[in-house]
Amino acid sequence: MTDPLLRVEDLTVHFPVKMNILQVAGRSLKRRVRKEDGGSVRPVVHAVDGISFTLMPGEIMGLVGESGCGKTTTARAVLRLVRPTSGRIEFEGKDITALDEKALRPLRTRMQLVFQDPHAALNPGMTIGQAIMDPLLIHLGIEEPEAREAAMSVMEEVGLVPPGDLIDKYPLDLSGGQKQRAVIARALVLKPSLIVADEPVSMLDMSIRARILELLLELKDRHGLTYLYITHDLATAKFVCDRIAIMYLGRIVEMGPTAQIFEDPKHPYTQALIAAVPVPEPGRARVQTLPHGEVPDAIAPPAGCRFHPRCPVALPTCGWEGRDFVDYLEQRRLKPDRAAAEEATMGPIDAWKARGLVASRRVRLGESPVLEGRIRAVVAEAAAPMAQAIEGVATGEKEVRIRFRPPADLRPKEVGSRTVECLLY
Repeated sequence: MTDPLLRVEDLTVHFPVKMNILQVAGRSLKRRVRKEDGGSVRPVVHAVDGISFTLMPGEIMGLVGESGCGKTTTARAVLRLVRPTSGRIEFEGKDITALDEKALRPLRTRMQLVFQDPHAALNPGMTIGQAIMDPLLIHLGIEEPEAREAAMSVMEEVGLVPPGDLIDKYPLDLSGGQKQRAVIARALVLKPSLIVADEPVSMLDMSIRARILELLLELKDRHGLTYLYITHDLATAKFVCDRIAIMYLGRIVEMGPTAQIFEDPKHPYTQALIAAVPVPEPGRARVQTLPHGEVPDAIAPPAGCRFHPRCPVALPTCGWEGRDFVDYLEQRRLKPDRAAAEEATMGPIDAWKARGLVASRRVRLGESPVLEGRIRAVVAEAAAPMAQAIEGVATGEKEVRIRFRPPADLRPKEVGSRTVECLLY
């Protein structure tokens, strides 16, 4: 069996949150992430949090998700443009996770990146020819006449014709589609085995997107290229990808063959994404189960399944926490006619604190029994999964506490020919 060209195991990329002097000085603005033992650590953005996948030679794999899900960070980590926090990255059988820049340099010719924005990816002070020749001069050390000839050849291959008329043009002289062809030519000129295409058509007009995608497919067949295709657009992923991995808040929630993902999506988030894809059939009825609410904060992602606060089919074991209860109390106050009554019943929303599995509120002497009854009434009106996840309500002289059960162990599971990270399976 052929070995993978790229193997990613338990890849994690966290970025420290930088705080300015006002945030450091002001306790109310100073963010801390609590640990199990009660201590704290500096907050980090959980951009990528323990993902694994392989990419076979000649394969096109799509990494699909909303903005902020971690797909571009994954791409940059794979290319070692950002240093992984932990995990392992193997390229062409070699562990490149901890290599320094000097050791990485020979590998740069074998892995290239097509940027999302062709307007920003090209130096406005360099001609198109100089931009394409530059990698040859830097990495291969060939003479400029030879580099110019190679640039002309690859320009013709990507459709920048006639190359003799365009090679000395500046980026401002080219259209958006021509600029992206130049970016592809620059990536192709070193004859890489892996190209990471980061949303290569999202900045282009609809009229030329298909042409660029067709060009990428033609180049793949001609040169035996392997693509990691980053996109938020499921329609283009369906067109070009052999396999698709769906990302949400730093995790891969579903991964499998493209046809199966579209025909029978398993994860509720995948189902919601596909339901949102327009279908050019006016008479066809579609049931859209779009997730409610906003994507949670990547600094403190939800426990358990990260999609559970927005999931229409969440279970009691999915990972409910104290902050879910506080969010629920806040949602109850959104209706103007209920806000005053809710505050009178449960107290100011700022009085409620969430820490891990517990939501709590300080109380006045003698208030606990009354508040406990109100809490139980409010919980009875909550959605069943969250209500059933509550382990108990404890009252004391100074505080009332709602404790949730710990989440079930969530691991990627093999469901047929795909991998799904969901407690429904």
